[in-house]
Amino acid sequence: MRPTGLEVCVCLYIRVKILRVLLTVCVCVCVCVRSGIGMALVAFALLAVLSALVPGLGALEERPFVEPAGMRFAGRANYSILTVPNGGQFGNWTWPEMCPEGFYAVGFSLRVEPNQYGLDDTALNGIRLFCSRPGDRSYMYYTESHTGYFGEWTDPQWCPGSGVLKSFQLRVEPHLGLFGDDTSANNIRFRCSSNPTLQGQGTEWGEYGYWSEECDTGGICGLETKMEAYQSGLDDSSLNDVRFHCCP
Repeated sequence: MRPTGLEVCVCLYIRVKILRVLLTVCVCVCVCVRSGIGMALVAFALLAVLSALVPGLGALEERPFVEPAGMRFAGRANYSILTVPNGGQFGNWTWPEMCPEGFYAVGFSLRVEPNQYGLDDTALNGIRLFCSRPGDRSYMYYTESHTGYFGEWTDPQWCPGSGVLKSFQLRVEPHLGLFGDDTSANNIRFRCSSNPTLQGQGTEWGEYGYWSEECDTGGICGLETKMEAYQSGLDDSSLNDVRFHCCP
């Protein structure tokens, strides 16, 4: 008689970039468990692997609950749009993503591709805003509009206290010509209503331009990005420009 048991499979999807081509690799491991002790050992091993892959997994209960806003709140009314004059020239404006009514951006994270050392650089690929109610960060949404394909998200940076994001400054590398490696937007700074200036963990090509105007009341509540589409192995610049919405 064939012994019965529980088959446990774990699959990991890993995305790698080889010579500007994005590949997704799936690796699966299956184990047949036939005893309670075996199941306990498998569970312990899975927790160990997950803890290594996701730092701080054991402290998730201490983090605020965060969910994507997507397009659900795109109809939220704004009274102003913040822009800067030094954005990159490539790409098109994409869709707006907004915080829910009563929520404002209190922190941000950047998707950044590090220096590729001779291969094609794209630098800043995405901007993610974290939205909360003033003074209550236990439940949050994030908005990011369209993002590029390269790099990883940096650790979030937060306005202290009950501060919200009020204005921004963009670091942009100018167009380098026909044979140059364009990166366009490289980094960003925000001013908080609680006074400090937050600088992103972006790259260092280009220079910062002028500061945007400031949200007079309320704060930043959404964004739109200007993105160059993937160039299929040619020169990518990814994120070129961004504008932010002010809500009362």
